Amino acid sequence: MLPELPQELEAYIYDHSDPESDLLKQLAEETRTSTKNPGMQISHAEGLLLRTLVGLTRARRVLELGTFTGYSALTMAEALTEGGEIITCDDDPEVTKIAQKYWDRSPHGSKISLRLGPALETVKKIDPPLDMVFIDADKENYINYWEACLPKVRPGGVIAVDNVLWSGRVLAPDGPDARAIAAFNRHAAGDERVDKVILAVRDGVLLATKHWGK
Repeated sequence: MLPELPQELEAYIYDHSDPESDLLKQLAEETRTSTKNPGMQISHAEGLLLRTLVGLTRARRVLELGTFTGYSALTMAEALTEGGEIITCDDDPEVTKIAQKYWDRSPHGSKISLRLGPALETVKKIDPPLDMVFIDADKENYINYWEACLPKVRPGGVIAVDNVLWSGRVLAPDGPDARAIAAFNRHAAGDERVDKVILAVRDGVLLATKHWGK
């Protein structure tokens, strides 16, 4: 994680953003108390960013790589119109049981479709076009995920990629995940099919918009 904001400033940000729903609060709490790696869950602020992107792009088909306990999928589903779909991929049947439990309690849960298994195999079976993709899975496959997903994103569509600052260790990569993310960032930076920017939200989010005609 990047250095934390002063508590007063973080509280100010949350006080002036949309509140977290009770259901999302409960999901976040169960993730903290019942999983080995609760830090894998996105923050409320990042969830709001994803929800806003879904709304801005008027997305109807969203692909997520990396479900975990389902917080990000549920947040994005809140912004989908009726008939919209989020396909979310994971290979862990245990943590995704938590996700399904909370989706079942939400009026938006029916918009979410879980695909268990290797994400790259799932992506191969998905027909274009996709309006938005959120990548937050194993870091060593980030370039592979990018290359598999981008051709299926419609022109003007968005790809969001999580953890691209990796607690600042991309400046001097010191392990396989840090090296993989640094390599991905270089790869995305040189990709002329998209416009892109890295935002310092939580652990870094890369946003890319696909060019028309690419």
